[in-house]
Amino acid sequence: MNRLHESIVDDQFGPRAFAYVTSAVHSSGADLDAIEALAHEARPPCALDLGSGGGHVAYRLAPHALRVVAADISARMLAAVADTASGRGLTNIETRVAAAERLPFPDDAFDLLASRFSAHHWGNLHAGLAEARRVLRHGAPAVFVDIVSPGSPALDTHLQAVEILRDTSHVRDYALAEWISALERANFSLRRVTTWRVAIDFASWIERMATPGPAVAAILGLQAAACEATRCHFAILPDGSFELDAAMIEAV
Repeated sequence: MNRLHESIVDDQFGPRAFAYVTSAVHSSGADLDAIEALAHEARPPCALDLGSGGGHVAYRLAPHALRVVAADISARMLAAVADTASGRGLTNIETRVAAAERLPFPDDAFDLLASRFSAHHWGNLHAGLAEARRVLRHGAPAVFVDIVSPGSPALDTHLQAVEILRDTSHVRDYALAEWISALERANFSLRRVTTWRVAIDFASWIERMATPGPAVAAILGLQAAACEATRCHFAILPDGSFELDAAMIEAV
């Protein structure tokens, strides 16, 4: 990831740090429960929340790990995480400014790694996964949660266009096949894949990112002009609300 893209990500998320800490979409979900269950089973001495964002993974890992590192490229986002962790009495969470592609940690430093709704902002998925593999000890569990592309070219084009109009730091929502190939290339072994649908309330979705009016109009225009198959797949409603595909990928 080059410095310019990192600046774009920080500019997008830094001013809205507490919006992501308090966001109902980000602070709850069966995937968070599953990540916590994995941490409860593994009892890792040291866990990494990679691309921490609002810190919701770190808060779930903390009761089950001796030490949790929340890593993100936005210092302002991490300041909100540190403040929230302190308020919740989670004294074993520490923060570290870091890009996924250049983690400032030694080899085999972590016993569990979780990354949730972060990878679609990475400038280089393969480099980020290679770094994730490097800092994990051999045999340690890793879990990656993200929005995934439906795979078909027409649906993929619609998804990526809507995402980048809403948030200019967006890079790509990868298809499951791309995820699996990238994980194998990084020497991860796949354990389990869980998929589900995420309902997106249009008004809060654009408000959380403070999407400019012209971009909001462009998104609504794309939705209105979409073919019936696209409208059906994303379950687009008259107010612009829609659904996305999400996946949790567990690996070692």
